[in-house]
Amino acid sequence: MIDLYYWTTPNGHKITLFLEESGLPYRITPVNIGAGEQFAPDFLAIAPNNRIPAIVDAIPADGGAPLSLFESGAILLYLAEKTGQFIPADLRGRAEVLQWLFWQMGGLGPMAGQNHHFVQYAPERIPYAMERYVKETARLYAVLDTRLANRPFVAGDDYSIADMACYPWIVPHARQQQELARFPHLQRWFEAIAARPATVRAYALAQTINPGPVMNDAAKKVMFGQDADTVARHK
Repeated sequence: MIDLYYWTTPNGHKITLFLEESGLPYRITPVNIGAGEQFAPDFLAIAPNNRIPAIVDAIPADGGAPLSLFESGAILLYLAEKTGQFIPADLRGRAEVLQWLFWQMGGLGPMAGQNHHFVQYAPERIPYAMERYVKETARLYAVLDTRLANRPFVAGDDYSIADMACYPWIVPHARQQQELARFPHLQRWFEAIAARPATVRAYALAQTINPGPVMNDAAKKVMFGQDADTVARHK
């Protein structure tokens, strides 16, 4: 059994996509990040960076005590290795998947996240910041579009954790000021993944947990007002 600590964000969706695809048994503990539940001591013991997602594997492969992990990319890699699914066994195939997994973690996610913040949530509109992150998001979409021009999935012929990492960050493309029609190979890939039964199940599950996310002033204060003192108060 995998215990998943989850909220309905792109990084959270990555893990439900994997779990629904793989058939691993799991149960969800919602962590409402707008209400500050990520600062609960029990959660911080698993995820010291106070971010979702996190997991606890009750039956790790080494037969030892339950194993906890945080960081969505690390969780995807761990689950892929645990199940032998969605990552190739050969050296070159594995390298393809890993470089695109890290590309998402270091590029698409952070840049699209800043796009969301400055375009949707910042208390003041800063044209330079908005333009900077919208343009960088577009550049990253173009990189992915080029990559998908001659292969069905990000790492090649097979669906992998690289696709699971990228897809949830493309779902909010309209909020990121991006038109998918501008990126036809990316659009084809996006529509193919959206139609997968496991994807449909994962996003339907999200609706049962958080049917209408509300970003009010209190939630913004919790999510965007953190600093070093925040960590010190909850250690």
